[in-house]
Amino acid sequence: MTTTLKSTSDYGNDHGNPIKAMSVDSGICHGLINIIYPLARRVVIPFHFGQLTVTGQENVPKTGPIILAPTHRSRWDALMVPYAVGKPVTGRDLRYMVSANEIYGLQGWLIRRLGGFPVNTGRGGISSIRHTVELLSNGEALVMFPEGNIFRNGEVNPLKPGMARIALQVESSHPGIGLNIVPISLNYSQPIPTWGCDVTVTVGSPISVADYSTKSVKKGAAQLTHDLHTAMTNLDKSYPQNCSKKKLL
Repeated sequence: MTTTLKSTSDYGNDHGNPIKAMSVDSGICHGLINIIYPLARRVVIPFHFGQLTVTGQENVPKTGPIILAPTHRSRWDALMVPYAVGKPVTGRDLRYMVSANEIYGLQGWLIRRLGGFPVNTGRGGISSIRHTVELLSNGEALVMFPEGNIFRNGEVNPLKPGMARIALQVESSHPGIGLNIVPISLNYSQPIPTWGCDVTVTVGSPISVADYSTKSVKKGAAQLTHDLHTAMTNLDKSYPQNCSKKKLL
């Protein structure tokens, strides 16, 4: 069975000139997911990586809209997030906001059916934002990498402000919806993960977006972005301690 949501915006804006915006849609093809994720979980990831440590899975709410906000260290992150907090663990399908340059060809076809949808990271996009708001308003679990790109410097880099603004938009449009942002730290024992690399995933406590909706949108978004960055940094600092706690899934 496939479930699909589609959002379309006729025009964006590029330096004052209207431009045609892409149509944004995403779906969950459960037949495909039931093949890809078990294969990755039971074969690909255990074979490729060494020690796999996951802590804090109980921090992911089982119901209600959530944004999962992981650090971005590798292209493997797209498999590590569902491995750690996907449907086999939390019972929830995951949606993904993905860079538009990754949604082409066979890879794009696959990503769209696994819950991914594109966003133009250089220019943004009204249709992508609307689709994000629609998903969260429907109580979905959405993965957004707030750093925006892959960084291998071992630090939590400055976060893009768009996530906080979208979260506050959802909360203000649906008072009491209970949107939470869950910080996640992904760490690999090698800057570029190769065979035998160890992986540690640490899931932090959810941040209630409603706590920031009493301020102006600008101030609320700035404070939420700051607090999320702090939470992600604190999770990253716990990485050396977590390494000694082996937990194989």
